[in-house]
Amino acid sequence: MAYFSVQERLNILEHALDKTQIDISQNSEFRVKWPRGELGSLPADARQDMLLEYISDQQQKQNSSTEKLVESITDLKLRIAALETGVELKRN
Repeated sequence: MAYFSVQERLNILEHALDKTQIDISQNSEFRVKWPRGELGSLPADARQDMLLEYISDQQQKQNSSTEKLVESITDLKLRIAALETGVELKRN
């Protein structure tokens, strides 16, 4: 009877070990694939991506607007300098 009790205990422990090994391998797979986006993404991630894209577009528009403003100010500075020195500039 003691032999069968020990044998059953060994079977239970081996089964628990097998289940743990499966959990560990699934966790390792998840740990590698989740950051790569291979297992999908959360709705919050999709929303965050959309917000980041919107902010990036707004920043590009702002940069473009700033560049045009800098060009305009530079042109005005040149015109003021030309007026102060009496040199006439050609208009484009």
